[in-house]
Amino acid sequence: MTIDGDMVGIIPQKEIVYNGLLPYSDRLDREATELLAEIKANLCRAVLLRELWPGVAFWSRKLFSFLKLYGRKFSKEDHILFIKLLYELVTLPNLEPHMMQCYARLLIQLLKKKELLARDDLQLPWRPLYDLYERIIYSKTEHLGLIWLPNSVDHILKALIKSCRLYFPASSTKEMLDEWRPLLCVFDVVMQKAVSNMELFLPTIMPPEEHSQGFQLWFDELMNLWMSVQNQPSWEGHLVNLFARLANDNIGYVDWTPYIPTIFTRILRSLNLPVGVSQMVAPRYLTNSYDIGYLVLWITALLGGPGNPAQKELTCLFSSIASFYHPSNHGRWQSRLMRLLQRLPASVVRRVHRERHAAPSWITLVPECQRLTDADLQEFTRSLTGAALLAMFSKTGSTDAAYALQNLALLTPELAIPPVLEKTYAAMETLTEPHTLTATLSCMIGMARSLVSPNNHYPEGCAHVLPLLMGSLPGVDPNDFSKCMITFQFVTTFTTLVPLVDCSSAPSQYTDLSEIEKDLCSASAGFEDFVLQFLDRCFALIDSSTLEQTRDETETDTQTHLESLVELGLSSTVNTILTQCSTEIYKVALQKLFNFATSSIFETCVSGRMVADMCRAAVKCHPAESLRLFVPHCCSVISHITDNEELQNEDELDKELLWNLQLLSEVTRVDGEQLLKYQGDLEQILCVCVRLRCKRAYTLACSLLEHTLRSLSLIYPKEYRSTSGGFDTDLPIRDWGRAGDVAALGVCWHVPSQEEENFVFHLLFRLLHPELQRIKGHVSGDQPMTREELLQSLAIVQHCLLGAGSLLSPLDGLHVPDLVPSMANLGEIKLHVGVEYDESRENYRESICQTMRLLLHHILEHSEDDTKSLFVIIKIISDLMFFRGTHKKEFDSRWKSFTLVKKSMENRLHGKKQHIRALLIDRVLLQHEMRKLVVEGSEYKVVHQELLCDLLLLSTSTYSQVRSRAQNVLMTAMGTFSFSYRDIIPRILQMLSPQHTTVTEQQFKGALYCLLGAHSGFGLASARDWDCVGEMWPALVRCGLSPSMTLEKPSIGRLLDDITDRIHRQHDTIGIFFTVSERCVEIAYEIAQTPRPWLEVPSKEEMKEGIQRQRIRNVVAARKYEKLVNDLLDCLEDRDLPWKFEHMATDLLALLLRDDHPLPPDAVLYFTQSLVHDSISIRKVAISAVAAILKQLKRPRKKVAVKPSDISGIQDPEGVCVGDREGNCWLQYDSNNLPLTQEQWDSLQCVEKTHWGYYSWPREIMINAASEKPQDDLPYEEMSEGEKIIFEYFSDPEFIDQLIEFLSLEERKGKDSFNPRRFCLFKGLFRNYGDVFLPLLWPHLEQLASDPHESSQRCVCEITAGLIRGSKHWNFSKVDRLWQLLCPLIRTALTNITVETYADWGTCIATACEGRDPRKLHWLFELLMESPLSGEGGSFRDASLLYVLQGGLAQQQWRVSELLHRLLAYLEPKLTQVYKNVRERIGSVLTYIFMIDVALPHTRPTISPHVAEFVTRVLERLKPLTSEPEIHNHVHEENTHETDECTQAVKLLKTVLKWLMASAGRTFTTPVQQQLQLLPLLFKIAPVEIDESYDEMKQDARTCLSLMSQGLLYPEHIPMVLAALEEMAGNRSWHARYSVLTYLQIMVFYNLFTLLSLPAEVLCIRKLVMQLLLDEQLEVRDMACTTLSGLLQCQFFPLDSCLQTQLQTLSQTCLPKARGELASTDLVRRHAGVLGLSACILSSPYDVPHWMPQILMDLSDHLNDPQPIEMTVKKTLSEFRRTHHDNWQEHRQCFTDDQLLVLTNLLVSPCYYA
Repeated sequence: MTIDGDMVGIIPQKEIVYNGLLPYSDRLDREATELLAEIKANLCRAVLLRELWPGVAFWSRKLFSFLKLYGRKFSKEDHILFIKLLYELVTLPNLEPHMMQCYARLLIQLLKKKELLARDDLQLPWRPLYDLYERIIYSKTEHLGLIWLPNSVDHILKALIKSCRLYFPASSTKEMLDEWRPLLCVFDVVMQKAVSNMELFLPTIMPPEEHSQGFQLWFDELMNLWMSVQNQPSWEGHLVNLFARLANDNIGYVDWTPYIPTIFTRILRSLNLPVGVSQMVAPRYLTNSYDIGYLVLWITALLGGPGNPAQKELTCLFSSIASFYHPSNHGRWQSRLMRLLQRLPASVVRRVHRERHAAPSWITLVPECQRLTDADLQEFTRSLTGAALLAMFSKTGSTDAAYALQNLALLTPELAIPPVLEKTYAAMETLTEPHTLTATLSCMIGMARSLVSPNNHYPEGCAHVLPLLMGSLPGVDPNDFSKCMITFQFVTTFTTLVPLVDCSSAPSQYTDLSEIEKDLCSASAGFEDFVLQFLDRCFALIDSSTLEQTRDETETDTQTHLESLVELGLSSTVNTILTQCSTEIYKVALQKLFNFATSSIFETCVSGRMVADMCRAAVKCHPAESLRLFVPHCCSVISHITDNEELQNEDELDKELLWNLQLLSEVTRVDGEQLLKYQGDLEQILCVCVRLRCKRAYTLACSLLEHTLRSLSLIYPKEYRSTSGGFDTDLPIRDWGRAGDVAALGVCWHVPSQEEENFVFHLLFRLLHPELQRIKGHVSGDQPMTREELLQSLAIVQHCLLGAGSLLSPLDGLHVPDLVPSMANLGEIKLHVGVEYDESRENYRESICQTMRLLLHHILEHSEDDTKSLFVIIKIISDLMFFRGTHKKEFDSRWKSFTLVKKSMENRLHGKKQHIRALLIDRVLLQHEMRKLVVEGSEYKVVHQELLCDLLLLSTSTYSQVRSRAQNVLMTAMGTFSFSYRDIIPRILQMLSPQHTTVTEQQFKGALYCLLGAHSGFGLASARDWDCVGEMWPALVRCGLSPSMTLEKPSIGRLLDDITDRIHRQHDTIGIFFTVSERCVEIAYEIAQTPRPWLEVPSKEEMKEGIQRQRIRNVVAARKYEKLVNDLLDCLEDRDLPWKFEHMATDLLALLLRDDHPLPPDAVLYFTQSLVHDSISIRKVAISAVAAILKQLKRPRKKVAVKPSDISGIQDPEGVCVGDREGNCWLQYDSNNLPLTQEQWDSLQCVEKTHWGYYSWPREIMINAASEKPQDDLPYEEMSEGEKIIFEYFSDPEFIDQLIEFLSLEERKGKDSFNPRRFCLFKGLFRNYGDVFLPLLWPHLEQLASDPHESSQRCVCEITAGLIRGSKHWNFSKVDRLWQLLCPLIRTALTNITVETYADWGTCIATACEGRDPRKLHWLFELLMESPLSGEGGSFRDASLLYVLQGGLAQQQWRVSELLHRLLAYLEPKLTQVYKNVRERIGSVLTYIFMIDVALPHTRPTISPHVAEFVTRVLERLKPLTSEPEIHNHVHEENTHETDECTQAVKLLKTVLKWLMASAGRTFTTPVQQQLQLLPLLFKIAPVEIDESYDEMKQDARTCLSLMSQGLLYPEHIPMVLAALEEMAGNRSWHARYSVLTYLQIMVFYNLFTLLSLPAEVLCIRKLVMQLLLDEQLEVRDMACTTLSGLLQCQFFPLDSCLQTQLQTLSQTCLPKARGELASTDLVRRHAGVLGLSACILSSPYDVPHWMPQILMDLSDHLNDPQPIEMTVKKTLSEFRRTHHDNWQEHRQCFTDDQLLVLTNLLVSPCYYA
């Protein structure tokens, strides 16, 4: 394969830049081109040969890997073709779900960077994708278990649609609206589907000229709908998400100004914050709240523009919720508030980046006038800073606030940084509050870059670096772990950004320095001091954590988790500091460290590791100088001690030797070139030390060996300084905070030289070779070794492999043939990773492999209990297969920590890889390691086969620890080597076979564990093909017959449960029919025509063979499927099968039901028989299965398309016209026109779905064809096999007796309820077979209906509902006969209704009426309407009958207006019920009756009952109460004959209250005017205190007020509400006046921004509060004070000078000196003034505004006034002290000295004895 003219002329879409920085980057272009050509060629070939599996699946995975390795390194044409091909593949109609998901993931990757492809380059049709979504998400058969979908499928599909909707054609918006508009019926669940589809599919990114075809078609309509809907129905969230997306994609093209107050009011409402004293929350607010992510997007998009109206609202929003951020407040709302705070700044940063720094692309820009200016950003930061500074100390941790502050500091450092700095310095000084230190430091870490970067608005930031670093030193504290860690992080972050160079001499050399730069230069002299002090601190830390001190010797000598973290933090911090030092400072520090390390001997477990790590960190920075100190010193000590012969065989060696070995082993982890100088010393020491007998010594020697080999043989960068070059070039202070430049990164790579390679192989020859010989000798029995010696040999082998792994070529050889039939090439990708393998040297990987296999078999035969050696062997085998210099686990954790550091230090504002240099170098190294780890899809060779079989032996050996380790490696390997599972799984299954009699229990268990792993670990690939599943499932069931299988052992029982559970969770339907569409083939041809796929297009013959194979494959798959079913059935035939396995087999059979292939008749027979099986769990499975089988057997009905206008004869008017209109009145239930005869029944055009026709009609609807005369019953001869079986069983009286007996048993007392599965079973029976089985069932039904037990009643419910729904298509005579029987039955059942069964009957009737035309069920409705409130069976029966009726009517929504009118007329006289339960039920029924009366946009007045008329009638009857001053509850239950008007009115009022409570939160629009007419009554009754002992009426009145005050108000309602409140404020009862205030508080908070947009009303409210502040009743005045402080806190009106003066004047009202009675009005006025001042103080609980000191002084003058004034003052002062105590140091600066003196006297309680 030669490449003509390399990558000439191809402009890649987008490469991964880091590839160009690798040391072998020159080879990558060519490699990528070859690989891409190979992928293109093979992918086309596979599609053209129509081989979806394994061909297309295999090569699309390769394409995925290509994207990971090279990014989108292909031309635009290729990109578009790949996308089109995958789009066709994803939308193939019969694709199995798992494969669809794989293609979808790849397609999402290809579409990810939307700026690469414009809408002109690519258009994708939306229909196929919508059909796929509809088929999967709203699957009609999934609930019956006919298709099993993966759990993540909806998540992936939604992501796919989000990526594709950008490329939907311009005309698609109109098509979508036509499709979904008819579904917009607010009463129906289908509304949710319509709105969420719109949210997902409607495209919003379009060029402005297409807007008229885009969002302008729907914006006004949906916006008005949203504006007028209340009570957050579940679909409202989707609308909000859609608007947020629209706003964000079209900033400046949509005018949001008129909606801003509403938007912010609703945002505030959706945060669910508690307000007021005793607030009830309507329950649905808690569940349906908006998604914070979208809210943030919307707010961000609204900001800016002329006048910036949204910012005013945002400021107000945050000042009204700021106090909720204070750490002392927390509740379930807290996480939402924190998310809001965390995401909002990030989102604004993203927007500013898009407006100012983004690379130009095809997406429309934000117009100039709408962009955010610097002034806007400052305003934004000011509005959030307060909340962020409070949230820093939150109980949930400071991360959210830190992230917010990091982003605010990017936007406006001059505003965000200083307050945090102030807090940080304060925290560094206090010793008593460590949590404040950790919080402030973590916030500073995020702001570090903004603080030091040169070109920003905050030049004085740099001056803070040194004081901060010095101030943080005390944080290195051995006694406080978390403080220690955060300090390390802090120091690392700052030193990474700042070169630690002493520039104090610079001002004399440079003349162009600014003042700030000069100050910096002189300050930088302190760096050396800092470094040395830091080291001293670290030494102290180490001294305090030696092993002897931290624990007794008796414990293990390993570290604790915390210590290992400190060790990590310590070494990385020292590394960073010394990397960033100038050479002079480095030398001093190094000498200091060397002296510390060599002056004493450390124990090797805790402190030794820390010191050695510090030394390693130091040596890495400048290896040449530092190795000169360390290596000779350690070598001489070690060789001096080991010269002594006796030492060789001692078990415990002296501490000094161990410590020096440890030190040496860490110090050698540096640049390999430098180690060559010490070649001889190192070799000599290694040869001696690895053979020492002492285990600790040889372990350290082995790690020295490994580190030396790694340093010599790996490719890695040598330095990570923050500027390339060094620090002695330019003036270093100008490099502070500089970002690395990807284009000129200047990485110094260590690439192993020839010399280094020679040294590596020399060491291997001296050390590895003899060990392998020794092991061979042990195996052959010539020189047996003890276990300890063997372990030592293995350790040396293992560490050699780990050290030199990257230079040893991977295992190779023949690959295993015939694993999988394929016409495509399934080869592996070879990637170059910078190493040329030398063929002339000995291949050590091969020799280790052979030796290990010999040893393994030897051990398993002779000493299987030597588990320690087995552990090492398993590790070695794993490394032989996978290790090429990096372990996957290490790589993952490094990738994770890289992303964390990146996140904490990135600059999202300027974007484009502006990371610091060290991070970029790290990322390049990660790219190199990622290439080493790409192993997925490796070829399965014979070598691997041998190793896997060995692993399988180990996985089924005697010891459980050995088993579990081997199983893990085996699973990884099966996931790595393509199709290896097809070779291994049969071998595993052999162990389970009952014929295999010699299996031990351990082997049996091991094999089961391997299967368990196979279902979770590698994969989903495993159980994806029929061969595998076909062998595995029957084997699992048959293993129940195996002699080594015992259920006595609980562990095996649990294991089997886990396996079945895992299969259940992981199983998704496996495809049988795979067909490649013609469109796919066309696109594959196009790809094949592009330049440079090298394979020729398959020949005609091959294509023919491909089509032929596809046909055969599908037939064979269907056969395999049937064989699997029959195999499982054969297992079930076996009498000896234990019950557990019988259950397992039944479960597995149930998983095999599918909707594209009928179940074989034998299985139908099995499931039908199992309906009366003895075991309840099998009966349950059978019920679902038979319901599903009946669905499979359902005969399709002929449908015809009808234009709605033809039926009604009326065209729908143009424009949107919703609700009851002439065009849909033919759908209404009309008792004068019911189908009572055969002709009427046949001529009836029935529309079963309730939503059709309410909003608008679709162009045509499908109706069941009336013309087709239904075959009454299927004659037996025409039935299929399966149908016959079911028919025979259900015609058998004995079978029916048994079935009914089982169905009417109770399962768990009191827990059972209506079971939808059983309902589906009966519905299917009656749907498929008509009324054949009725005669047999009927006697049972009658008997059950007259039996009041709950299980019998439940059984009747399930069958009745099934009957009614199953009779949907019966002819008139049958239906009529059915109802003649059913009506008396239901009557009987309803007379027997009990507490346990009324819910079941409700469900039964609701299920029966769901989705049915009401005119076809008129018998049922007339029956239910007869007389629900007869009072015969007592109050309970009345309430239950209403409940059942309500269930039926609620399903029918707007189509039974006549019934609703009749019901209302029936109920109105009966509203004065005595019984509470009936009242509550009536309240609920009334809610449903008036539900249809909605005030939505474009909606006609409904013909259902209207609320307004009802309220007028009710008020007329409540007249007697409105006139009375006090209302008492006169009703005594005994003398119910009193009929005076008052009593009747009280009874009526109670029912009305129940109705108001029920409808709050349920209806879509609140009838405000009607509620206002009832308000005066409620205020009269509602009590003030919360007291359980009040009677029901008062409690209810209080609840109603609470719920009504939370209602959403529109501008037009507000004057009416305020007028009503003002009227109440003049009421004689102080209770009423008090309640006005509580009502007002909640109402204002919940409608804050709507009210603020009406200045006149704000004045009204202010006047009202001031009026009540002067109330004669003390309690009312107190409440007015609370209300006033709340309104001030929300900034509802400002605390301006006029308000202050007004209050001060009031408070200075003179009290007459008369000794007698105080003139009360003066006292009231004076108290009012004092209360007002107190409200001002309480309104800012956590800060001290400029006016506060003065008001506090004014208040203090009143301390000696008469009560109640004195009390108020004291309370206010103590509250002030409580809330300001935390930050008093800060707050006291706001007062003058005199004021402080007065305050101190007030706040410190006086001494009693003074």
